[in-house]
Formats: sequence, structure tokens, C-alpha cells
Amino acid sequence: MSLSHLLTFSRAALVAAGLVATLCPSQDAAAQPAVADNALAFTIAGEALSLEAPANWKRVQPKSNMIETEFSIPAAEGDAAPGRMTVMGAGGSVQANIDRWYGQFTQPDGSATKDKASTKKLNVSGSAVTLVDVSGTYKDMPGGPFAGGQAVDRPNYRMLAAIVEVPDRGSYFLKFYGPSATVSANADGFRKMVEGMVPAAAK
Repeated sequence: MSLSHLLTFSRAALVAAGLVATLCPSQDAAAQPAVADNALAFTIAGEALSLEAPANWKRVQPKSNMIETEFSIPAAEGDAAPGRMTVMGAGGSVQANIDRWYGQFTQPDGSATKDKASTKKLNVSGSAVTLVDVSGTYKDMPGGPFAGGQAVDRPNYRMLAAIVEVPDRGSYFLKFYGPSATVSANADGFRKMVEGMVPAAAK
């Protein structure tokens, strides 16, 4: 091959290589994740109300089709399991659901759980909110309350929950439970999330 032909071939090869590089980005570039939406923000009541979870919480795939939104909360030092918060709509009266939650806990001394629990009423963005704080041995149903199976006792657990009554849209439950130290470490964050609820259009 003559020198002129060799130079022509080399230039063509370089151009082709450039085209290939343009059409096929490097693996490093392709591996860069897309900028995600704020995974901490979520809505309830058909996107009527917006809330934002604490910065150290992690949004995860719900374990049940009944759950609309779910978060995993990092375990506090010394706790063997993380916390869990679920969000879902449900029926029944406020008191009936509170009583059901009380029934999911027992006390080591045999006393009534309701006597050691507390509730608080709020009004947030036009919705009545009932906060519930209950501790004890939690009867965990890994498959969910309607899946059957054997309950697992979780000693020294705590639950913070909020029942949000949205006018003309029903009730929504935010239920945060886990080892007592983990829940206690995130209690302020949970309450600020609930008290910071605003109409979604305002976000």
C-alpha cells in the first residue's frame, strides 16, 4: 500500500472511530444514574396533601399492595432491626383503629396497653389528625394483618401513628414502628413530617 493510500485509510479509520465513540457513549457515562425526583416527598388522599419524610429515611418498595408508600428508617445503635413506616388509606372509625393498634401490643407486666399509650388531636391543613404513641411487645405479622400466619413477638417496640381524616376523601394512616430506641431517635422527625403536611398545590 502506498504512503498516500495509508494516510487516507488512517484518516478514515479515525473518523469511523469518532463516529463510534459518538454513537456509543463510554460505560462510565452510561452508568451515571439519572437525577431522581425527591424520594422523600410523597402525597396522600389522591395527591391532595403533600408530606416530606426526614432526610435519613429511605423510600422502599411497599411489601403489600395495600400500602401506598413505605420507608425504612435506619436502626439506632444497639437495635437489631430498622424501623418501618407505612402509608395507606383505610376505613373504620378513628377509635376502632386505635383500639386495633392497642391490641397489637402487650405489656410485660400484664397491664392494659391503652393505659400506657397516649393520643393527641391536631388540625393540619384542614384535616383532623390523631397522633398515637404506644409501646410494649409488638405482635408483628410479617405477611401483613390479612395474610394469616403466626404472629412474631417483638419485645421493646414502639409505634407512632397518625390518622389523617381528609374531608371528602376518607382516612389515611401513617404508621411508624420498630425497636424503641430507633423510634425514639426519629420521633421528632415523624411529628414534624405530619405537622408539616400541606396541600400538594402549595409545594
